[in-house]
Amino acid sequence: MARPSQYPLELRRRAVRMVAEVRPEYDTEWAAMKAVAQKLGIGTTETLRKWVRQDQIDAGTRPGSTTEESAELKRLKKENAELKRANDILKAAASFFAAELDRPHTRS
Repeated sequence: MARPSQYPLELRRRAVRMVAEVRPEYDTEWAAMKAVAQKLGIGTTETLRKWVRQDQIDAGTRPGSTTEESAELKRLKKENAELKRANDILKAAASFFAAELDRPHTRS
C-alpha cells in the first residue's frame, strides 16, 4: 500500500497554480517549477513536475490516466484479489466436503 503524501492536497494544488502563473517569467517550465518548489519547501522539483503533469492529464490537456481512473483501477484490482481469495476458499471447502461424501461410512 502506498504511503500517504507528506504534502497536503491544498499545497499541491497551490503549487500547480503557481507554476502556471509564474511560467511566463522563466525561460523554461523546469525553471519555474524549481523556483516554486524552493519557495514552498517542496523536497524536489521532480515531485512538483509530477503534480503538474497529473493536473494536465486530469484537465484533459495531456494524454494519460486521470486520477479518478487510477483510483477506480486500484479499487477494481483490490476487489478482484478479494474475489479470487474467496473463490479459492470456496473451492477448497467444496473439495473437502466432496471428499467427505465419497468416503465410505461405517455404521456402528
